Amino acid sequence: MTTAVEKAEKPSRKEKTGEVVSDKMQKTIVVKVVRRVPHPKFKKIVKVSNKFYAHDEDGKAKVGDTVRIAETRPLSKLKRWELVEVVGQNH
Repeated sequence: MTTAVEKAEKPSRKEKTGEVVSDKMQKTIVVKVVRRVPHPKFKKIVKVSNKFYAHDEDGKAKVGDTVRIAETRPLSKLKRWELVEVVGQNH
């Protein structure tokens, strides 16, 4: 007997890479993510930035570091991301 019923895989969590702009809070960092998109009317490529609040349990990330964050369940009013790894450190 073969059962072709497989559990549907959970969609992978969204990940973003950005720069830490604030680490003043306890266990929280603010990450600025810059993306390049075409302007709707003029079609020129422009930089658009967004800030994301991310959970940093161990306080590993410092201001200026490049980090990777992943989507997670809501942790507070603004926090919906968590730190995955510190990609590059600011020396």
